[in-house]
Amino acid sequence: MWSWDYFKTVQDLLTSWNNIGPLNFVLLKKGTDNNAFNRKIAGIITAHHGDTSRKAFATRFSTVYLHNNIGTNSAGSGRIEYVKMFSLIALFILIIACINFMNLSTARASRRMKEVGIKKVVGAGRKQLILQFLSESVLFTLFATVFAAVAACLLLPAFNRITGKEISLHIDAQITLSFIGIILFTGLLAGSYPALYLSGFKPLAILKGKLNTSFAEVVSRKGLVVFQFTLSSVLIVAVIIIYQQIQFIQAVNPGFNKDNVIRIDAEGRIAGTEQTFANELKNIPGLVNASYTFANIIGHTFGDYGLDWTGKGPDEKVYFEVFGGGYDLIKTLGMNIVDGRGFSRDFGADTANIILNEAAVKMMNLKNPVGKTVQLYEHPMQVIGVVKDFHFESLHEAVKPSYILLQPHGGKIVARIGATGQRKIIAAVQHLYEKYNPGFPFTFNFLNEAYQKQYDAETRVAVLSRYFAGLAIIISCLGLFGLAAFTAQKRRKEIGIRKVVGASVGNITTMLSKDFLKLILLSLLISFPVSWWLMNDWLRGFAYRISITPQVFVVAGLSVMLI
Repeated sequence: MWSWDYFKTVQDLLTSWNNIGPLNFVLLKKGTDNNAFNRKIAGIITAHHGDTSRKAFATRFSTVYLHNNIGTNSAGSGRIEYVKMFSLIALFILIIACINFMNLSTARASRRMKEVGIKKVVGAGRKQLILQFLSESVLFTLFATVFAAVAACLLLPAFNRITGKEISLHIDAQITLSFIGIILFTGLLAGSYPALYLSGFKPLAILKGKLNTSFAEVVSRKGLVVFQFTLSSVLIVAVIIIYQQIQFIQAVNPGFNKDNVIRIDAEGRIAGTEQTFANELKNIPGLVNASYTFANIIGHTFGDYGLDWTGKGPDEKVYFEVFGGGYDLIKTLGMNIVDGRGFSRDFGADTANIILNEAAVKMMNLKNPVGKTVQLYEHPMQVIGVVKDFHFESLHEAVKPSYILLQPHGGKIVARIGATGQRKIIAAVQHLYEKYNPGFPFTFNFLNEAYQKQYDAETRVAVLSRYFAGLAIIISCLGLFGLAAFTAQKRRKEIGIRKVVGASVGNITTMLSKDFLKLILLSLLISFPVSWWLMNDWLRGFAYRISITPQVFVVAGLSVMLI
């Protein structure tokens, strides 16, 4: 941890109003209106620099994790989108379960005809019957909620392992009220249609056994089947596309070699003597290279608007990501020079030179950039090399124009170690660190782990979505199985006659299945455009993403048909 005064001495660009450097944490007095505070500081950059395109703002730290509403990457919506998405999926699964209850209750109506008829004959009104059926539905939901609470407690440890959280279920007044709300909402929703349907039977028709299935009843039942399988199909498509995008993320070359690189904070005596410490690290057997940088390397660290070049418009404001470090930083990180050279002691002091990435060269429209002179805060800098675009941020962000400087100091030590004997190498690094900094705890992390951590949310979404989709499919299939069994029971005389005249089990199965297969085909036709729209919107959150191919829908369709 550096003091601000020391940080300014090792990174003089921090004193300019033209850069976007470290975020500031401000403790406001209790009761301060955040909006009023933002209005006061909004013009501070314009007042000091004249730049009207940017303004300062403060946001509550408690909202950053979920909403990602701070810093240069605030365009995204953060993890709140996944919270909303899974809440919506949970609601859909609940609706599917309610649909099953409606379908099976109305399908089994014949078993309750006489009950309804007798009650109506002895004077029961429709309102009483509706209240009875709704009460039964709410009671079913009460039992299901108790079972769900027990299941949630048992499954919570596994859920915490998947999500990396430490969530616990404590039954308090708020949770109790939530349970009551869920019970009433689900019970009334699931029981409403059966209650209205069963209470509408005419006593005379019931007692004469002349109850016929109406066209509206058949259409509504089939419509509910289509609806629940549409939701299931959407979830299957989503699981496939999320999986493909995660695989794509894993396979993308970030433009540098992130494997076998460790990062160490330059604390204590190391701060200010980073190059000396890096040189001593190179003497450790098995350690390939070492350097230092002021950047975090992973994610946004530092940026500015201070670069000018011939051809740039007078009012043009262009943002650059800024990286800086020692002579061996580019080699240590395995970045590729595509034109010119990297920083080298063979050419004397390189502090007046600059290296651009390909995105910067393209944006600046520079032809043969090596040897050209640019202005960095009105200081002339010669372009000595161009590196292949590198991606230290997640693939949600496009590669930004960037430049690399040779810096005398940096807050991070980076070292590339061999692929074998890493424990021994790290132990030697720790010994050297403790020799430099007695009393300081030795901490380090691997660069590839930090890089992968940027996709923790997506990886967890991929895992959770599979469970949600599986649950939705199982519930839908249970409902479909119940309806199919009921249909077979209603047509048992027909089935018996067909078997007597020679129909095989396969013929009977095909006969009973084809009507449901028609419904499932209709659900696929509805679900595919919906799922394409939803997943295309999700993929737009990535600057680099897969294309949704027809094969996804073919696989999803065959899966649903097979299920």
